[in-house]
Amino acid sequence: MSNNNINLTTSSGAPIGDNQNTMTAGFRGPTLIQDVHLLEKLAHFNRERVPERVVHAKGAGAHGYFKVTNDMSKYTKAKLFNGVGKITPMFIRFSTVAGELGSSDTVRDPRGFAVKFYTEEGNYDLVGNNTPIFFIRDAIKFPDFIHTQKRDPRTHLKNPNAVWDFWSLSPESLHQVTYLMGDRGIPATLRHMNGYGSHTFKWVNIEGEAVWVKYHFKTEQGVKNMSNDVAAKLAGENPDYHTEDLFNAIEKGDFPKWRLYVQIMPLEDADTYRFDPFDVTKVWSHKDYPLIEVGQMVLNRNPENYFAEVEQATFSPGTLVPGIEPSPDKMLQGRLFAYSDAHRYRVGANHNLLPINRPKVEVNNYQRDGQMRSDNNGGGSVYYEPNSLGGPTESPEAKTTAFPVSGVADSVSYDHNDHYTQAGDLYRLMSEEERMRLIETVVGAMKPVERDEIKHRQIQHFYKADPEYGERIAQGLGLAIPQEVK
Repeated sequence: MSNNNINLTTSSGAPIGDNQNTMTAGFRGPTLIQDVHLLEKLAHFNRERVPERVVHAKGAGAHGYFKVTNDMSKYTKAKLFNGVGKITPMFIRFSTVAGELGSSDTVRDPRGFAVKFYTEEGNYDLVGNNTPIFFIRDAIKFPDFIHTQKRDPRTHLKNPNAVWDFWSLSPESLHQVTYLMGDRGIPATLRHMNGYGSHTFKWVNIEGEAVWVKYHFKTEQGVKNMSNDVAAKLAGENPDYHTEDLFNAIEKGDFPKWRLYVQIMPLEDADTYRFDPFDVTKVWSHKDYPLIEVGQMVLNRNPENYFAEVEQATFSPGTLVPGIEPSPDKMLQGRLFAYSDAHRYRVGANHNLLPINRPKVEVNNYQRDGQMRSDNNGGGSVYYEPNSLGGPTESPEAKTTAFPVSGVADSVSYDHNDHYTQAGDLYRLMSEEERMRLIETVVGAMKPVERDEIKHRQIQHFYKADPEYGERIAQGLGLAIPQEVK
């Protein structure tokens, strides 16, 4: 890689010492708010597009409900998961990641899977994807990653050189790249794909006992995927195919359903598990932590107005309820800030007053004024705290549980750097027909890359995951396997 001696700086001109790792308390974190470079980078990124979403711009949504089929009070005090038969209204937004508002539904891209539960303790947002993993594991790299997926600022064209240059220099992406380029990279419909919370979260029960948890929404329609040829044909003939399919299915009473399962990990296992459980580029083995059923999600009502509901819906991983807390996952820690910050910019500081986002419970706080304030703005009530005038006060039982933090505050990577085992395992799980389609898709995506050094660098990653994987990609591109990985 060339070194042109140009220093990377903040917007105020200060040199940046580390642009790859968020500053955390020890290897595991959590993230420190004093990492002003991270905050500036995420805040600027959220303001790069006006007015559509920076990512997940093209989406479809529906209303429905969630019904508990297995009481989870042993693990969490969150009331929406307590009591068999408990029903909570919800809204979901599906989306593609990289395309604009008018882009095609059938592109090869992860799908956003964002669920808003209107619980009796306030809203709870579970903001995931249709993949259990992601390309990167530190939020500080997210703006750069998305830049590679968007349009080149000079040509205004998609740039495969940027895509594969970034991936080849970010080996942690290999697992998700393999998943995305496989059959599940293009779902047949939004109804025929699974959804995942992707990140690790913490559940806490009424006694204050905690566990780590991962969410899995399994489609009851069955997983069905779409070939490259069919997807390309539909992109030209009906770019809104997925949006139309979801609307029509609900309209005719064919209500889509998903079963929610969780994996539960004891807190102490996080220190000994063979993969870092907070690394979002990794999965937990189902043999080690089997799926436990929680309930069923049913979508039974279409929006009355797309803009008012689907477009103005705002979701944030930081919208939590008592009994559900973040983990030290560095990607999640950055999202806790970035999502709500994006909404404050795109929709406004009072986005939670909009009907689609408004909780079903009474809201009491000292937030006042701001653009588009649509209620009575607190009237003449007391507007500061603490006060002796009877204003709302804290609920100590809702405090986040205490957790130990140790280590030196520094910009550091995860201390687990095996980027190849799980990607190789995924490849080896595929049938020969699935592998052939994967190779064909990867080769087709890499052929437009102009620089052979990028191709060679990426082939090394495929080879390290599985020699056959790398050899077949190299053969398809007409390139030799680099000697250093043989």
